[in-house]
Amino acid sequence: MTRDEILQLAAPDAEMLESLKQAPPPGSPPQDLEAFRKLTQGGTKATLEAIGQPPPGVLEKDIKIPVRDGTTIPARVVAPEQAPPHGSPLVVFFHGGGFCMGDFRDETPCARSFAQALKTVTVLVGYRLAPEHPFPTGIDDAYDALKWAAANCEQLNAKPSAGFVVGGVSAGGNAAAVLAHLARDDKLSPSLTGQILIIPTVLDAEVVPQKYQAEYLSQEQNKDAPFIPKPIQDMFMGHYKPDLSSPKYVPFNHPRGHAELPKAYFQVCGMDPLRDDSLIYEKVLREECGIETRLDLYKGLPHHFWVLFPALRAAEKQRQDLVAGLEWILK
Repeated sequence: MTRDEILQLAAPDAEMLESLKQAPPPGSPPQDLEAFRKLTQGGTKATLEAIGQPPPGVLEKDIKIPVRDGTTIPARVVAPEQAPPHGSPLVVFFHGGGFCMGDFRDETPCARSFAQALKTVTVLVGYRLAPEHPFPTGIDDAYDALKWAAANCEQLNAKPSAGFVVGGVSAGGNAAAVLAHLARDDKLSPSLTGQILIIPTVLDAEVVPQKYQAEYLSQEQNKDAPFIPKPIQDMFMGHYKPDLSSPKYVPFNHPRGHAELPKAYFQVCGMDPLRDDSLIYEKVLREECGIETRLDLYKGLPHHFWVLFPALRAAEKQRQDLVAGLEWILK
């Protein structure tokens, strides 16, 4: 895409604008993490309550996963009541929240959709959050959970030969991209067969290689976007305290590159400050590394828009696309 074509991706979606006319958003979110957490607590509680009981044919169990420092982290296993004849694929999935917020149960609806449509076993992981647990604790937790899932496939009633996928949303998408590299480097067995990268951060404005700077426009263009504007990003990063030189935070700049990674499915929002992380990374994987990719782009919509505006037609499409994206990986 040309520079102008990239910038046009942020032109506001007409249905979203109409929705905003009907229900204008509240004022600017607080830039204090505790205040921000309190502001979102009610919504998080309502969301978790709205999830309700699993649908017929889907089983759920909350478990604890041991991690390297001797403690445990929470997780939820969402599985089909009846595994298919070829066995259930295994998905390990991470929630978003800027590394500082979020709940391992947040992605239960998508895990249920996976179980219903594709008979997958999904492990939703509750990695520890900053500022109580700054970088790299969360990502180390995530990798320990992935290794635990790989070692406990039989207990999970999953068959990785039918598919073994790591995925996540936003900060969880960062974890998924990082873990794909760690699993490759450590020769994790069974090996991953795919990665789901939903609105992930894989770069940082301070360490964008010169070669790609002309295409890295979204952080500046969307710095005042309705969701995760720059002050909120800065707040999250100020608590997470990542090392910008570490591939555990910036997988794009991994010293071994991206060869031999599994196929990757992306979801990208046009009004998202993180948009160009994905657009550039997907192109690099596909054109420079020969990795199979698939990308769904939601023009004119902000980061995590399906949570902000769940009634939009695009929100329903995002949910359908996600199942189709995993199905593409499994094929």
